[in-house]
Amino acid sequence: MYLFRALRFFGLLWSTPWKRGQTDRMLSIQDFSARNAELVALLTRLVEIESPTTDKAAVDRVGALVAGELRQLGAEVTVHERADAGNHITGRWDPTGQDKIGILVMCHMDTVYSLGTLARQPCHQMDGRLMGPGTMDMKGSIAMLLTALRAFREAGAWPARPITALFTSDEETGSDTSRELIESLARRAELVLCLEPCLPDGSLKTWRKGVGDFEITVSGKAAHAGADHERGRNAIEELAQQIIAIQKLTDYKQGTTVNVGVVRGGTRSNVVPEHAWAHVDLRVMTATEGDRVTQWMHQLKPVMPGTTITVVGGLNRPPMPRDERMAATFARASAIASRLGMAVSEGGTGGGSDANFVAPLGVPVLDGLGALGNGAHSEREHVHIASLPERTALLAALLSEW
Repeated sequence: MYLFRALRFFGLLWSTPWKRGQTDRMLSIQDFSARNAELVALLTRLVEIESPTTDKAAVDRVGALVAGELRQLGAEVTVHERADAGNHITGRWDPTGQDKIGILVMCHMDTVYSLGTLARQPCHQMDGRLMGPGTMDMKGSIAMLLTALRAFREAGAWPARPITALFTSDEETGSDTSRELIESLARRAELVLCLEPCLPDGSLKTWRKGVGDFEITVSGKAAHAGADHERGRNAIEELAQQIIAIQKLTDYKQGTTVNVGVVRGGTRSNVVPEHAWAHVDLRVMTATEGDRVTQWMHQLKPVMPGTTITVVGGLNRPPMPRDERMAATFARASAIASRLGMAVSEGGTGGGSDANFVAPLGVPVLDGLGALGNGAHSEREHVHIASLPERTALLAALLSEW
């Protein structure tokens, strides 16, 4: 035992499977129950800084708070500046001194709520819930992670392995400016934890559908709707026929859904419309199905003579399947949870997250480790305050015991 401690002290065993949490006391649910008021206070601070994805200055204000908290915890903080989006933040702790990523923990700081939402939906407690825009998706997760790390520091139980925390600014609009950073860090990680909210029953997310989007533009020929109707080529009529065919791509048995969600076209009722547009959402269980639908969409041909069709888009987030690697990763997490006295379950969703980008890289990933609540993206959004210690203890256990 003394030899083991000496070797670990000098860093010679940091690359082995043995971790501090497997020899010392693991932080318990009770430990985090004692910190719940602190966690809720931090979450309230985060929520009261509004951070819509489309407002760079607003998201950067949350980023500044997060960066300050990370520095207090001894992290090596990097601000990844972006001109066309909020900055992304990484905090790194690498006791090995070998520039390793270790476990990568992913959060996003942006929300879907416009500035001014807090005036209508103030952050407040009601019936054991903390209500407010972004409480569950996903500022609750940021507060959980920072609280877990602070508990490690104050208990003298910091994990021996490297930890990297990533906080992005554009998840709600597709992660266009953060995807490259996510994939670069994930490729070097031994495990990726995505702190998106859990399922309503507390389950982790071990599968997600892939997400795609398309924009269809139809051009026809404008004409006077009364005096010259026959010379016109109605772009809306052409688009309507295409929409019927597109909607039929939905196949519930395959897990494929196609939704024409936005349609625009025309100028006035007495003008044959020259242009029409549609935005289409795609969800698929497999990459093969995503490729099939994408190819079909890009081969659309006009039904009406004198019209043209242009299609742009494709699969944005690849599927996160429940494959053998995912099953093994969940089983290991379940075993760690059992040491806390927790039983964890699993499920999936048609929604996408940044974990979708990790899945094809061959790196173990777990999703849905965030806060328990409901009403995301609505005036009903909330987290269950009493659940936060258990969710935070699970996160801490994965960081220390993996």
